[in-house]
Amino acid sequence: MTRTGRHGIPPPDTRWGQIRRHLAEVKAPEFRFTQLLMAARDSGAETFDEIRSLPAPLRYELTERFGPLLQPLVPVVVERGDQVEKVLFETASGARIETVVAHYRGGWSSMCISSQAGCGLGCTFCATGAVGLVRQLTADEILAQVMHGHWRRSGVGRPESIALMGMGEALANPNLFDALKMLVAPEFGAFSPRRITVSTVGFAPNLARLLREQPQITPTLSVHSPFPEQRAAIIPLERRFPLAQNLELLDRHTIDVRRKAYLAYLLIDGVNDTDDHLEALTRLVRTRIRPELFHVNVIRYNEAAGADPAFRAPTAAATERFVDELRRRRIHATRRRQVGADIDAACGQLHARYLSGGAISGGTSGTPTRTALGAPTVAAARARTAEGGGLPGG
Repeated sequence: MTRTGRHGIPPPDTRWGQIRRHLAEVKAPEFRFTQLLMAARDSGAETFDEIRSLPAPLRYELTERFGPLLQPLVPVVVERGDQVEKVLFETASGARIETVVAHYRGGWSSMCISSQAGCGLGCTFCATGAVGLVRQLTADEILAQVMHGHWRRSGVGRPESIALMGMGEALANPNLFDALKMLVAPEFGAFSPRRITVSTVGFAPNLARLLREQPQITPTLSVHSPFPEQRAAIIPLERRFPLAQNLELLDRHTIDVRRKAYLAYLLIDGVNDTDDHLEALTRLVRTRIRPELFHVNVIRYNEAAGADPAFRAPTAAATERFVDELRRRRIHATRRRQVGADIDAACGQLHARYLSGGAISGGTSGTPTRTALGAPTVAAARARTAEGGGLPGG
């Protein structure tokens, strides 16, 4: 006998789907899976054995079959700064990914999660691109960044919104779609689709799929230059899926759904901040079918290890001027608020320092703190996982 939940949740090929199927095979009552999910979502439990609402024989059975870990990730390094906590997670195979929670002074928080270990698209502004693609994350690993017991144990709590803006190009990973199904499912992430943002540099085929399957999720398309040749130098995927092709998809989306689409514009000093860029970007937005539903988020470039060394951050005044000029031209535009500069919260930077042996411990009063949770912890978890049959997809 097999079991699936509402609308095929969890998807049968995911680890959670395998757990649900295994519980059915051992004749466990259906409510045991609900208890397991509640503990995974609402408690700080990190192992099956910590879920005391389950009977001891069932905890042992799950540990034997799936390994000791409730989630397929182990936190390796935690870094805390003003308004930000950043975690370097490790998969069972040793791949490392970053997750960042930003706390805003308005009282809400947002979690930025990764979709790939590394990235193979080679964007010249990005630290993750310098790593190259290690592998795709599974749907369970994407979900686990949000549901991991570490957040409850550290007092972070549930974020109000999720942004797939971490390591990797989200739409280049087909596992994203199962992850999104679980993030919005009431029994799993229970997030409103409108509280989830998916950022892309323009992977057009899967952008079309995203807008079709999850029309209420907020899409953000990275522009970074309105000129095709220059954009291709910054975002090589432009040569395969041009900006114009992606904008046509967003045009149809704004007509069908009547919700905003966001355009990200990374402002780089002396590269894409001229008056010509302002005029071309203005034309690009004005020529949309529903220009009033397009919003430009201007992001001040953050210098990063592995990015083009010629790139420099513009001044805060220059960034504000660029935004003001767009507004003067009647383009909806804001400067995206950035937190976490004190701990290099841009994706890929903690991973790069970890690989290079950079400082990961210390911290004094009023300064960022970095805590290495220790390779022995990860090795021990891996060993126990291997004894218990492994983590699928790790």
